[in-house]
Amino acid sequence: MARLNRAAERIKRHQRIRRKVHGTAEQPRLCVTKTLRHLHAQVVDDESARTLVSASTVEPEIRTLISGPNTQAAQVLGTRLAQRARDAGVETVVFDRGGHPYHGVISAFAEACREGGLRF
Repeated sequence: MARLNRAAERIKRHQRIRRKVHGTAEQPRLCVTKTLRHLHAQVVDDESARTLVSASTVEPEIRTLISGPNTQAAQVLGTRLAQRARDAGVETVVFDRGGHPYHGVISAFAEACREGGLRF
C-alpha cells in the first residue's frame, strides 16, 4: 500500500478524530492548529458554529514573550487560553488535537490548559 505524505496523513487522522469529537454549548471543542512557527487554539461551539474564545502565538503580548512553537510558548498559550475560557464561563471542553500526535508542543499546551483550570 502506498504511503501518503505527512500532511495528507495528518488530515486523515484529523477527519477520523472529528467524526467522534463534537463541541456543544455545555462542553465546547478546544481545537489546536500547529504550523511551523505558530500555535493557534480556539474554543468552539459546533452546534451554533461560533468561536467562544481564541488565542495564538501571533498575538503581540505572547509574541514578545516567546518566539516559535516550542513547549514554552505552548505553556504560555495554554494558560492564557484557559484564563480567557474561564472568563467566558467555559470550564469543561473536549480536546481536538487536530490530527497531531499528543506529544511535545501539543501535550505541553494541553497540560497548561489543565493547570489553568480547564477540564477535559
